[in-house]
Amino acid sequence: MNSAEIFEIVFLLFLFGNFVLKYYLDRRQVRSIQINRGAVPAAFAGKITLEAHQKAADYSVERIKFGQLARITDLGFVLIATIGGLIQWIYGEVSGWLGGDTWAQIVIIMCYGFLSSLIDLPFSWYSTFKIEAKYGFNTTTLARFIKDLLLSAVLSLVLGIPILAAVLWIWNAAGEFWWFWAWLAYILFILAVQWIYPTFIAPLFNKFTPLPDGELKTRLEGLLSRIGFASKGLYVMDASKRSAKGNAYMTGFGRNKRIVLFDTLLNKMTPEETEAVLAHELGHYKLHHIYKMMAFSFAFSLLFFWILSVLADCSWFYEGLGVTLSHGASHGVALILFSIAVPVFLFPLAPLTSLFSRKHEFEADAFAVRYSNGGALISALVKLFSDNAATLTPDPLYSAFYSSHPDAAIRIATIQKEMSKA
Repeated sequence: MNSAEIFEIVFLLFLFGNFVLKYYLDRRQVRSIQINRGAVPAAFAGKITLEAHQKAADYSVERIKFGQLARITDLGFVLIATIGGLIQWIYGEVSGWLGGDTWAQIVIIMCYGFLSSLIDLPFSWYSTFKIEAKYGFNTTTLARFIKDLLLSAVLSLVLGIPILAAVLWIWNAAGEFWWFWAWLAYILFILAVQWIYPTFIAPLFNKFTPLPDGELKTRLEGLLSRIGFASKGLYVMDASKRSAKGNAYMTGFGRNKRIVLFDTLLNKMTPEETEAVLAHELGHYKLHHIYKMMAFSFAFSLLFFWILSVLADCSWFYEGLGVTLSHGASHGVALILFSIAVPVFLFPLAPLTSLFSRKHEFEADAFAVRYSNGGALISALVKLFSDNAATLTPDPLYSAFYSSHPDAAIRIATIQKEMSKA
């Protein structure tokens, strides 16, 4: 048995092992939700109605079962793309027509990306217009859905082609340590996109208007002053034209930070509750969570670029994933295969990243308790759990893999402990 055959077996073991593990986690989650569907958990009695609790249960179960169908389709596509010969065919056709230069590699990547997006499109449509609409969350129209789809595709091309071209050119021109210079170009690209996103990209999809004068603005500006947080303003986003779910976020970095409140959030929260939600989001910045996550991401991306540089020179890597380089080396194929393989081998580590994220959420909640009203934070979260149909009875193991936020009951109890310290 040669190296390519061994790698193929290992890849398939991880691929199908992940599939079985995810199915097992799904079954645990569904069972936990259904067992507890008949009664509101004690921690939320009197705060969330039985009707809202059961809606969240049914919504969560339906999304999980739909996700299983999407996962089966993804599994089939990965198998067809790799050992089934789809990537081999794309590589052969494009190389035969265009040769092996940088633009040929970009075309190879674009062809694969187009097919992958085409597979995802029906699932995105069904999720939006069937599941989300069934539970009262979808407010978008088919015309807006298509417009968003086309606009996202154009942005992917406008932003993606230059960085791909830069990475591929560096790969060819920079010698042995190309991976470091390509990584540096990638980092600069990510930072540039984050810088321009609030001002140039986000407004292409939504309308942002300054928060009007009044009690809420006065309260939020007072919070910003107490914390010592500078931003380019408080904005309201017309999120209601796509979804009934509420949220708030901050975008940009440095002097280009913006605070964005969904109009759906403002329609459901009191000024004091909105202040508490914003205090939580500000906590992520003041506690340097954003920069820690960026540093973590950048460090791993450097590691990935180095691994890619090693694998790109190994014939067993290509052959083990169904590609024979009959037309010469292909950096485009290497990038595609690497993007397929990395998530397969990293999924077992998901609990570590989820644990890291939940730790940050606990810290941001504690920060919010210090700088706002803890009781208002709890009532705001309860509203969000109820209005967004978040399950209150998740399975612990499922949460360990998938939940970036603490489970509802644990989160509320932890906030109450923080309040008792104050």
